[in-house]
Amino acid sequence: MKLQRKNRLRALSLGAVAVSGALALTACGSDDTGGGTGGGDAGSAPASNIKCDDAKGQLLADGSSAQKNAMDAWVKQFSAACGVQINYKAGGSGAGVTAFTQGQVAFAGSDSALKPEEVTASKQQCEGGQGINLPMVGGPIAVGYKLSGVDNLVLDADTLAKIFDSQITKWNDPAIAKLNPEAKLPGTKIQAFHRSDESGTTDNFTKYLKAAAPDVWGKYEGGKAWEAKGGQSAPQSSGVTAQVKQTEGAIGYMELSYAKEGMNTVDLDTGAPAPVEATVDNATKAIAEAKVVGTGNDLALELNYETKAEGAYPMVLVTYEIVCDKGNKAETLPATKAFLTYMASEDGQKILAENDYAPIPADIITKVRTTIEGLS
Repeated sequence: MKLQRKNRLRALSLGAVAVSGALALTACGSDDTGGGTGGGDAGSAPASNIKCDDAKGQLLADGSSAQKNAMDAWVKQFSAACGVQINYKAGGSGAGVTAFTQGQVAFAGSDSALKPEEVTASKQQCEGGQGINLPMVGGPIAVGYKLSGVDNLVLDADTLAKIFDSQITKWNDPAIAKLNPEAKLPGTKIQAFHRSDESGTTDNFTKYLKAAAPDVWGKYEGGKAWEAKGGQSAPQSSGVTAQVKQTEGAIGYMELSYAKEGMNTVDLDTGAPAPVEATVDNATKAIAEAKVVGTGNDLALELNYETKAEGAYPMVLVTYEIVCDKGNKAETLPATKAFLTYMASEDGQKILAENDYAPIPADIITKVRTTIEGLS
């Protein structure tokens, strides 16, 4: 069974000290993420390793629901060490950016880098500075499905795009059958679920479709809001996941950590020698091809959605923590810097691999750490 194979792969990844040679990880264990949707393993990096500096009080943050499972684990460790209360709402990337530019939160999480107009808006809250993008969490966007009798499913970008554009509506469609000659595909109606809220996961999912299936998805602009007609919607990654799990014939996209329990996921035919599974290691191979395109303190990345490298899973996202480079509020700056420093540390990044996320490659996370040190 594919799920058993995934569990074995996950078990191997948990014991790894380095992933694809590009990641700087420590040899600490893991821990349960505590409340919420997170899932981890026992024995995480001890809280005594965390530098609290002058952190105190509480932090309010909002944004990406894709990183919530990682955030749950980080908050548990940091709060235990430093006594700082952190409330991360996980209302979606769009909500997080809005809250940040309106000065409602100390930092925001977004699966898409700030747009120019959002940077401009941030200057009203960042006195003498602006909002910047700090890549902190990586991972594959999994395509989960529920189809009785089908435990392994391969789709390519063109077919996937047609499914979510309501051009392919039955599971036994010839295009799907051609990619899965050994599967017994039923004539069940396809129930395609997308995000109802503005989402960086949607942005990255559709960027992949636009890049890898331009003949089908090229007509859409792309962005955080879903554009295609038809299908069904649900809020946040947790909402899409819940709908797919309970609906026969369903398919939907979500961050891998939401799909790891009780759900089959699609393997992508990218043109590589073999279809590629949505795993942390395979996502890391794709993220390693990313380039920093931000200027100054901004570390926005450009991802390669069209890679055909063997074992590289190109449907990935990077979640940014968005913060003022200058002009942070004095009452929250110490806690913000301490928390972000922990997230970007070797211990903090190690927690990602333990929760089905991909740590940021070493050369990039090193720049993130330096940038955090200079926040004011």
